[in-house]
Amino acid sequence: MSEPMHLRIDLVSDVVCPWCIIGYRQFLKALAGRADDIDLELHWHAFELNPQMPAEGQNLRDHLAEKYGTTAEQSQKARQRLTAIGEELGFSFNYTDDMKMVNTFKTHQLLHWAADQGCQTDLKEALFKAFFTDGQDVGDVETLADVCAGVGLDRDEALAVLADARYGQAVREDQRQWIEQGIQAVPTFVINEQYMVQGAQDAEAFGRMLDRLLERHAA
Repeated sequence: MSEPMHLRIDLVSDVVCPWCIIGYRQFLKALAGRADDIDLELHWHAFELNPQMPAEGQNLRDHLAEKYGTTAEQSQKARQRLTAIGEELGFSFNYTDDMKMVNTFKTHQLLHWAADQGCQTDLKEALFKAFFTDGQDVGDVETLADVCAGVGLDRDEALAVLADARYGQAVREDQRQWIEQGIQAVPTFVINEQYMVQGAQDAEAFGRMLDRLLERHAA
């Protein structure tokens, strides 16, 4: 039996992007049937959908109308579609009329720190849940510290990381690197530092990609 194929995935995303959690869950669904054949190395990278968003945030529906011209009816239909897809993938979207879009620079600093602590993916998943399922303000430092504590990170250290912004420059460099590679939308999956897959592909598409890589590995 051959050794499992080492697969590096660099996943560029934002925690307030619904298609990012959907794309990730679709990828995991494809991976599940091939897990014994693949040694996965996953790295999350920073992308801000709204880098100019003020600290107080903005009502999500108002934000979408302002940014994309989305009508209330279109917004409602989009929410219903996302909720249905999420249910199929085991993720709960709980949209409310008072839901806010927030600035996510702080979340990316904590994710950079969490990578050094070996629990970046745990924190990323917890942040998706905090925002979309639990309706929490992931721009608020106390909320973020609680989310960090929930995945086993030190709460006081999380507050200190945000207070001194020790990872702020590293996040900016990370963002710049991927933008220079042409990434303007998320999610974007970079496979083995060679191939780029953009958008929330379905599990079947990810499966076909993984099968092609496995065939090459076995050849």
